[in-house]
Amino acid sequence: MPLQLLKFNPGVVKDITEYAAGKNGPFWVDSDLVRFKNGYPEKLGGWQKDELYEIAPDGDITTTETTIEGIARRMLYWRAAVDGVDRLAVGTHNHLLIIQNGAIYDITPLRATQAGLTNPVATTNLSATVTITDTAHGALTGDWVVLSGTTATGGITADTFNYYYGYQITRINADSYTIVVPTAASSTVAAGGGTVTIKYLIGLNNGLGVQSAAPALGWGAGGWGNEGWGTPRSASESNVSLDNSSWNLSLWGEDLLATARGAAVYYYDTSGGIVDRAVLVSSIAGAQSVPSVVRVSTVSFPDRHFIAGGCQAYAAAGNGEVDNMLVRWSSQEEFTKFAPTAVNTAGDQRLEIGTKIVAMTAAREETIISTDEAIYGMTFIGGDFVFSFRLLATDSGAAGLNAMLGVDGDVYWMGKRNFFKYDGIVQELPCPVQYYVADRLQTEFIEKTTVGHNKEFKEITWFYVSNDNPAGTTNPEPDSYVTFNYAENCWSVGTMDRTVWSDSFGARVVPFAFDPSGYLYNQETGTSADGAAMNSYIEGAPREISQDGETLYMVDQVIPDVTMTSSTSLALYMNTRKFPNSTEVTKGPFTITSTTDKVSTRAKGRQISLKFQSTGTQDDWTLGDFRVNSRQDGLR
Repeated sequence: MPLQLLKFNPGVVKDITEYAAGKNGPFWVDSDLVRFKNGYPEKLGGWQKDELYEIAPDGDITTTETTIEGIARRMLYWRAAVDGVDRLAVGTHNHLLIIQNGAIYDITPLRATQAGLTNPVATTNLSATVTITDTAHGALTGDWVVLSGTTATGGITADTFNYYYGYQITRINADSYTIVVPTAASSTVAAGGGTVTIKYLIGLNNGLGVQSAAPALGWGAGGWGNEGWGTPRSASESNVSLDNSSWNLSLWGEDLLATARGAAVYYYDTSGGIVDRAVLVSSIAGAQSVPSVVRVSTVSFPDRHFIAGGCQAYAAAGNGEVDNMLVRWSSQEEFTKFAPTAVNTAGDQRLEIGTKIVAMTAAREETIISTDEAIYGMTFIGGDFVFSFRLLATDSGAAGLNAMLGVDGDVYWMGKRNFFKYDGIVQELPCPVQYYVADRLQTEFIEKTTVGHNKEFKEITWFYVSNDNPAGTTNPEPDSYVTFNYAENCWSVGTMDRTVWSDSFGARVVPFAFDPSGYLYNQETGTSADGAAMNSYIEGAPREISQDGETLYMVDQVIPDVTMTSSTSLALYMNTRKFPNSTEVTKGPFTITSTTDKVSTRAKGRQISLKFQSTGTQDDWTLGDFRVNSRQDGLR
């Protein structure tokens, strides 16, 4: 036979059989760390750690590399006009941080400050556990404290006690708790430390500290009579989850508005310098009826109202009951004033469909609001009504707070089992891997789904928690991804552990993202996974060699069409089958380099499929159209 062209349509298809994917595309059926560009697959770019440094107790930047504290859930990059400095705000499940000039600054708001404590520190010889005594401290296990002014005690240095980032506590009782320091004491001291100031960061009572959503196990969880009266409910009996800790981050000019989900709104003023922490908006002079419980927040454009969703209702005395479906907005250009008057534009509107507001994002001069069941459009109209609200779609709520993203005026989001786009109308995105993702997704952790944009390659990627996490993992984090390329109109899948992602902006010329370990990576950088090998592969659907699919053929040669660097080694696997459901026979790997003209195979079957894989640190490749040489081998 003459050489046969093996050409595939762009994108991965997994929701039909592999044989059908070969007959109807043909398509690719599996991938990892591969994208599509101009219709053809190519290896993803690599990533490298961004070097981040600790702050000393005196505020100076050290040469000690470090990671962020907590799981990054949201981040926002901007340049403040007041000083021309690039800042990256990062909201983790237990902290609010600013990365500036390569250093990590803690701007987590304070719950309380206790100054002038006398000798509150107790140490035990050969133990790194330190007891702190502070009457009626109000802290819970898992909260964070920062000590200052502490003197060396029990062989532990002052700098160790006064660590800039502080320590997580374990509560003993209402008047004492323990912290664990890096070095053990060399002696026992019952009361020491001198005159100490303790700063208590906001924690479990203020919307922070919950890494994973917990099942709601109260009245009504599970079927009637499933479990004994008066016994604790099992997690498997509830399909309702309480929220994990996250943040909403918005710019107000060159300053930062940060909402701890389900808690209060905070303000960070860049003009105050990096030594300042974020403060309650309600504590700012002139503030009026700022809700202290908010699920979702954003700033509307171009009218500039601060919008709070799932919050307390307005009351003449301040705030009323929490309503998870209520939208409130501040007066125009005044983010501190939520009390409606005859001379301002503050107001509210309750949404009807759903049980809670899940996410908000900006579209074309419109704010898109997702409840857990529906999508609304919120548009500034001025006048007495200020905003108009339109029900855009039902049965289309976003999967979580961070699963919705605005791109060039359009909005994309992942729902509970499918994907959507809003460009004036809400439409479900045809997705040939939709059921594959839904079957792999750990639904109890769907709230951890996060979305990112890569404008260079026109990609929108959702990172989610899959079933590949080891069984029994208490707090699994996103480990897999699904990508929609809106220029190629195709999808791809793979594995990558990222908890938040941001596109290139300003001085950051490539996308950047955090992993669950707290490392910040510059994506699309180099060809390796921070120096380690990248296991990139793509596999095509089985193709019938003859048109009728009846005759067996011997495939004895593959003519590669691939662009690669001289350091790239690409492995080729040829899989053959006699029937769609018969056992697959694999030949290879055959090595393809930049100088390979042909590959000798000798593989027999009615259908063949090709898999291409690279596992090195310097691999960089783009596939083209391959050809195969075959000869008829009979019917059996």
